[in-house]
Amino acid sequence: MPRRNWNRFVSRYKILSKTVRGNIIVLVAPSGAGKTTLANKLLEDFENIRFSVSATTRSIRNNEVHGKDYYFLSEDEFQEKIEAGEFLEWEEFYNGIRYGTLKSDVEKMRDNGYYVLLDIEVLGAVNIKKIYGQQALTIFIKPPSLEVLEKRLTDRGTESEQTLKTRLDRAKKELSYENRFDKVVINDDLNHAYSKLKTMISGFMNKN
Repeated sequence: MPRRNWNRFVSRYKILSKTVRGNIIVLVAPSGAGKTTLANKLLEDFENIRFSVSATTRSIRNNEVHGKDYYFLSEDEFQEKIEAGEFLEWEEFYNGIRYGTLKSDVEKMRDNGYYVLLDIEVLGAVNIKKIYGQQALTIFIKPPSLEVLEKRLTDRGTESEQTLKTRLDRAKKELSYENRFDKVVINDDLNHAYSKLKTMISGFMNKN
């Protein structure tokens, strides 16, 4: 084979054999809108999606594993990572607990060809979109109404009157951001909502 053609063949082989880098899928929803159930269904149906494990300052629970459920960090460790710029996004909740997405964890999965699923809050999602642009698909999971959301939260039986009010007030703020997302899915029926979500994500993957 002539050297020119051989070099072209080797170059093409390197391109074809290189792992295609994955992109990012962000799901955001008010508490009680069904985000966790939808995320779990995606992980079951898509072999090339991996869930991003968040870092947190809250205490580890009996059935949890460090590095699988969360990266459990002390307040000082979390603060050090903030100052070192190691988080793509982070947020402190009303109870003082902080959560964040580690850039190194996300980039490692992307390098291995996986699409990374982020389950984060509204402002974090907006920040991810600013950083990654078209390499990130942001999806807002919306309840049919605040009244339906309140019923779902009440039916769970885990909320006090105060925490219920706090979650609903937060939901109102979160809903005001829905027009800043690439897609919106109304979860009025789980199967219908999942079908729409799955179609959106398949389309995103086929474009990249």
